Amino acid sequence: MNRLTDAIDARRDELIALTQDLIRIPTLNPPGRNYREICDYLQARLAPQGWRCEMIRATGTPGDSDRWPRWNIVARRPGARRGDCVHFNSHHDVVEVGHGWTRDPFGGELDGDRIYGRGACDMKGGLAASIIAAEAFVATHPDHAGQIEISATADEESGGYGGVAYLAGQGAFAHVDHVIIPEPLHKDRICLGHRGVWWAEIETQGRIAHGSMPFLGDCAVRHMGAVLAEMEARLWPLLAGKQTEMPVIPEGARSSTLNINAIHGGAAEQAADYTGLPTPCVPDRCRIVIDRRFLIEEDLAEVKAEVTALLERVRAQRPGFRYEVRDLFEVVPSMTDREAPVVRTTAAAIQRVLGREADYVVSPGTYDQKHIDRIGKLGTASPMGPACWTWRISPMNGSA
Repeated sequence: MNRLTDAIDARRDELIALTQDLIRIPTLNPPGRNYREICDYLQARLAPQGWRCEMIRATGTPGDSDRWPRWNIVARRPGARRGDCVHFNSHHDVVEVGHGWTRDPFGGELDGDRIYGRGACDMKGGLAASIIAAEAFVATHPDHAGQIEISATADEESGGYGGVAYLAGQGAFAHVDHVIIPEPLHKDRICLGHRGVWWAEIETQGRIAHGSMPFLGDCAVRHMGAVLAEMEARLWPLLAGKQTEMPVIPEGARSSTLNINAIHGGAAEQAADYTGLPTPCVPDRCRIVIDRRFLIEEDLAEVKAEVTALLERVRAQRPGFRYEVRDLFEVVPSMTDREAPVVRTTAAAIQRVLGREADYVVSPGTYDQKHIDRIGKLGTASPMGPACWTWRISPMNGSA
């Protein structure tokens, strides 16, 4: 272990340079820029060292096109004898840049002990850390048992369907025993899982009419206003009272939550260069997108039933009220056993290296563990068996 620690310490400058190089490849999602470029970069680094690299395009998945293909790379390093397969997974895509940057978001600038740039934390720093750790391990233990794998996958920021979900569906994890996902939640924390999520679109329906005679129509926006008022009065207080035993962080996420992601009603949004007025019509459709995060103690069917019951209460109070609910996205909660092998090993390493006990947490959102848990079937085990769990740990907090 001391030899391995020394080998990792000796690669500090290399870790910094690798992280900077990865940041400087702007793999923006959407739309999915430079996915092939970053996979080519990783192959050029790993293949000469004896890693068997496979490029995998998630053809036909959401967002995949000839212009924006969903490329992934899986690099494998077989050991000298049989043993467990340990897989390090990181996503290579990053979210939009946003506003207010004081540094080049794709510059990878080093300032003191921090690297600045989009993805430095989430999660090109984690990808670089796993590569350096794996390379150091192979160098110090060339006769190791089992197989080590490293993957850099697409689209985690938009659901992971062009990345881990696709690989899992193709059986890429069937021979894998343990997966480590180095997402950023602080270096002394072990993330055991995540809350559940249900996205849905709620549409209220009315009847179109000219704005000068709104009494001839039925305003779908007013109907939606009644839905929002019912949420304020009954649903949000109900959710705030639900608490979980999962160690979710931050504290506010230990309750069930609901967010209104979007709302639109009436005339379609006009093009940016249009300067005229909208048409004066009573809107016959209004839509909201809800983002409901739920707890391991809750059942998804009950979560959906709460919203349906709310809509039925509104319908009972409003003549002509009609609605539709369309499912967009759903993930069940997941939590790894604290006694699982990688959890215990990681906790022991945190104690040894940092001199303090590990903190066990659960993410308020979801990440690619959901796909490995549900369809990965690690080690050909049952999807709910003890071998199928993944672990989300972090080598850093807020910077690489």
